[in-house]
Amino acid sequence: MLELKNISVNKGSFFLKSVNFTVEKGDYFILLGVSGAGKSMVLETIAGLVIPESGQILMNHKDITLEKIQHRRIGLVFQDHAIFPHMTVGENVGYPLHGKHLSASERNLKVKNIAEKMGIVSLLSRKPSTLSGGELQRIALARTLIQEPLILLLDEPLASMDTHLREELRRLLRELNRSGQTMIHVTHDYEEAISLGNKIAVINDGEILQSGTPEEIFQNPKSGFIAHFTGVKNFFQVRVNRSQDQNTVLINDRIAVHLSGECLSDTGYLMIRAEDILISLQRLNSSAINNFEGVVRELIPSRSGIEVLVDIGVIIHALITRESMLNLSLVEGKTVWISFKATSLRFIPS
Repeated sequence: MLELKNISVNKGSFFLKSVNFTVEKGDYFILLGVSGAGKSMVLETIAGLVIPESGQILMNHKDITLEKIQHRRIGLVFQDHAIFPHMTVGENVGYPLHGKHLSASERNLKVKNIAEKMGIVSLLSRKPSTLSGGELQRIALARTLIQEPLILLLDEPLASMDTHLREELRRLLRELNRSGQTMIHVTHDYEEAISLGNKIAVINDGEILQSGTPEEIFQNPKSGFIAHFTGVKNFFQVRVNRSQDQNTVLINDRIAVHLSGECLSDTGYLMIRAEDILISLQRLNSSAINNFEGVVRELIPSRSGIEVLVDIGVIIHALITRESMLNLSLVEGKTVWISFKATSLRFIPS
């Protein structure tokens, strides 16, 4: 278990301000925030590259705030990989083992084992200049994991990758976590956070604004900044119902929502953009396959129009213009229909 207690750092014009959070063994902990929010500085402080002005870092209840980097058993994978260009992949992966009093055969065996785990055995004799970004990221991971860290720190590991490579590495990271590796991963991408993390902390301007499960963060944002940054109001944990002719997911095991495309997981999260939801006074005859009757619970003016909260068994947020609100004569307590297309939904496997 890792605990940060009131960690404060002063680096010129930037501060970390009383950062507190706990990472349990086996967690996939996401630190989510915009560029410049302080995410990387938190990682560097945990790793020992930055010493805090105040506060404590505890590893399994032992104070490691001033512990030397090499004694912390914490591995950090940098965003730019930091691979040695003059070494082969095998030499890069095995580099941290120098000085460990291992024989050449023991060192080679460790390199081979971690290379198999990372799927890079065929690359061991190659030079980094011949490799893709995804391959370099796997090498950086292997080089860090060969040290057997208690906690793996990842600094924007999926940045600047195309969709295919990003999904491959997501699967690899999930597998590492399922094997028992505790991980702290910083990102600015909320979909990445949802698809990987079991715990999320939102950071901005050096402060932790909210932490909790994905459901807590996205369903109940504690500030306007978090709500605006995540941009998600309709966020539900769902179960895939494969007994239907089409792929459907169940919200609260009873509200069936139809999706387009195949669901590759039996559970996950459903996101519906508020602006993709239509409100009408009667059920519409349209291509929108999802239609629900509900009751208007609240009307909230916003910069983008009027946010309408409709209760269909769960609260759905729709965004309409002020003109539409007046045309529909919407008031709290009025019965309406909402509809949205299956193609407008986003399903993220858990």
